Amino acid sequence: MAHEPELRLEIPGIEEYRALRVAAGLSAMTAEAAAVGLPASWCSVCVRHGGALVGMGRIVGDGGLFLFVVDIAVAPAWQGRGWGRRIMAALTGQLRARAPARCMVGLIADGTAYRLYEKFGFRRVAPAAHGMLLRL
Repeated sequence: MAHEPELRLEIPGIEEYRALRVAAGLSAMTAEAAAVGLPASWCSVCVRHGGALVGMGRIVGDGGLFLFVVDIAVAPAWQGRGWGRRIMAALTGQLRARAPARCMVGLIADGTAYRLYEKFGFRRVAPAAHGMLLRL
């Protein structure tokens, strides 16, 4: 029987990060942007199976006032097995352990992903507020 994937606090490599984003249906990122952004992660979680990256999630931000959950991605072959929930549990654990009181933590939920995030205390803000995005 194959061993279970391992979840650990770790920043993914540039190319594996880019490949998993696309495989999981997220937008493509440039290598240049990933080289700048990944090391600046406030927290990063990787799920590996046999050394291969099969899941990830990150938190970015200033570490005090505002943090943002990004890059929640699971390879298609591993979806539906609870890895998104485990990634969010690890990230939420880090938030509760390290983020200061009253820190605002946000995210953008695609499709029905809000159902997962609600399980971790996130609440939709519309109609009082609306998430917005500027893609450069």
